[in-house]
Amino acid sequence: MSVFNIITRRTLLEYCKRYPVAATALFEWYHELVLTSYKNFNELKSDYPNASLVGDDRVVFNVMGNKFRLVVRIVFEFKSVQIKWFGTHAEYDKINVETIQYKKK
Repeated sequence: MSVFNIITRRTLLEYCKRYPVAATALFEWYHELVLTSYKNFNELKSDYPNASLVGDDRVVFNVMGNKFRLVVRIVFEFKSVQIKWFGTHAEYDKINVETIQYKKK
């Protein structure tokens, strides 16, 4: 079984430092996703019904009851997940979800 490769774990750790209240939820998401092998968005959606597909193969996950949003790029064919952005719902409303990139602060 081929599982997802999440690029990069370091980015996830940086977001956990920035948003410590959400760290447990992010780690849970990471451990759930890293052990899966979805073939397409519809399969992922069955486990994450609140996930939204947006442009550029990006998926938005609601975290902690939609208090936070996680934007990733998933290429199902290559089983890769690239973390693009994480922040509060209010911060999410101010970004362009299709072009946002992770920036180390």
